[in-house]
Amino acid sequence: MRYLAVLHPPCPGIIGSSKPRFLLLHHLLRRRAKGSIDLRCRAPLEGTRVAASSKPPPSPVSDSDQQPQISDVDVRFDLQKETEGLDLGWLPSFPHVLTASMANFLFGYHIGVMNGPIEAIAHELGFEGNSFLEGLVVSIFIAGAFIGSLGVSSFVDKFGSRRTFQLDTIPLILGALLSAQAHNLNEMLWGRFLVGLGIGTNTVLVPLYISEVSPTKYRGSLGSLCQIGTCLGIIASLALGIPSESNPHWWRVMLYIACVPGFILIFGMQFAVESPRWLYKVGRVNETKRVIETIWGESEVEKSLEEIETVINDDVKNQKTSWLELLVEPNKKVAFIGGSLFILQQFAGINGVLYFSSLTFQDVGITSSSLASLLVGLTNFAGALFALILMDNQGRRRLLIGSYLGMAVSMFLIVYAITVPLDEGSSHILSILGTLMYIFTFALGAGPVTGIIIPELSSNQSRSKIMGFSFSIHWICNFLVGLYFLELVEKFGVGPVYGAFGGVSLMSAVFATYFIVETKGRSLEEIEISMNANLAAKDE
Repeated sequence: MRYLAVLHPPCPGIIGSSKPRFLLLHHLLRRRAKGSIDLRCRAPLEGTRVAASSKPPPSPVSDSDQQPQISDVDVRFDLQKETEGLDLGWLPSFPHVLTASMANFLFGYHIGVMNGPIEAIAHELGFEGNSFLEGLVVSIFIAGAFIGSLGVSSFVDKFGSRRTFQLDTIPLILGALLSAQAHNLNEMLWGRFLVGLGIGTNTVLVPLYISEVSPTKYRGSLGSLCQIGTCLGIIASLALGIPSESNPHWWRVMLYIACVPGFILIFGMQFAVESPRWLYKVGRVNETKRVIETIWGESEVEKSLEEIETVINDDVKNQKTSWLELLVEPNKKVAFIGGSLFILQQFAGINGVLYFSSLTFQDVGITSSSLASLLVGLTNFAGALFALILMDNQGRRRLLIGSYLGMAVSMFLIVYAITVPLDEGSSHILSILGTLMYIFTFALGAGPVTGIIIPELSSNQSRSKIMGFSFSIHWICNFLVGLYFLELVEKFGVGPVYGAFGGVSLMSAVFATYFIVETKGRSLEEIEISMNANLAAKDE
């Protein structure tokens, strides 16, 4: 369809100025309508007309030509046909979100990079056969992540998300280089600690940043890129780790490769936008307007600024913030929800299932641990893709409940296969099916929704602190599950432990039913106003 903008005299109802102007139709096109837009001008238009036609525009009319009087001009644009099936409102913010999700790719890569080569590392660095030191190389990563998650709040509040991303990547790169060049255990431990420090910061920072720069309509789907980035990082590390089975020194190459995404992240963040909420909070209002116009559209500037101003002006009364504010409502409730979600997520057994999955695959003849882990990674990735599609369609609450119910069914299916007398082939098939179902349903909701909904429920003033607190709980629980899982399996057996995981999954579904508020389609400011009684009263 071809649109023509023609110079016209003043027309009541369209333009109030007495000066001739151009009717810029492309501004109307930015507002998608399900039906059509009618522009009617009841007053006569002399000598000019506004046309929307599939035909070429008419030739200019000279002053000497006589024009008929038009008493009613109907300009109708059928936008539904033009834009049907094409929704690109997410596109302006996508490059910025994609750049941030590179940090999650690094997270996934560092999770997988130690899976295969830990024995080769232990042999080369002289602690082979010492299970405590092998565990320490893995677990010191978690210690660094715990500290990083608690420390990120002060950096975000002072420097903003963009600069924090760049500063945070420094220990990631240094840690990878130190680990790759390690000649003794101490160097490896320091390298892994630095990597954990950076990863702990990133796990808080990525969902926080994505929630603040994504358009409301697509915030859930774009937030799912956190999970997708982690999945792709795990898959990449597992695929690159295949040569380590034949080359005992390959682990050094893999750790050098880990530096590359870090440099990409530093460079990419130089061109990414800053959070408009942070910009407004530090008084850079003009930059806030430019960022909103860039990533959300010109039509959203006035409304978004008004909402942000309402929330942040209330925060100005309490400029000095501390961790004690998490003990005050509504922050207290959100911190409770955030911490509880991560406790339930971890004790629902995701890390234990991932650890034990390689043994499950060995029972059916898949002896290559790399191949088994790759199958698990691909299943995780498939679930994350479905989450991306469903997040802003079905909503966070429904996905979370359905995810935990699916995880519970999967666990009980594995328990059934283990405890009920079946032929060996049927038992193995049910175990594999239950394992893959569990991982898929986890990636569908319990994985991505937990990271997305906490920053959505948090207030602007306390968002970084609530995120830091919640993720510190995550790392503590992660460590405890890793520490005691094998001991519990040896003492009670796989069946009872997996049955307990299924029970926790059911409890998680009940918790989500009663405590999770749906955030789909609501701006962060709307959510905060609804949860804060003082702001809600002012808004009314």
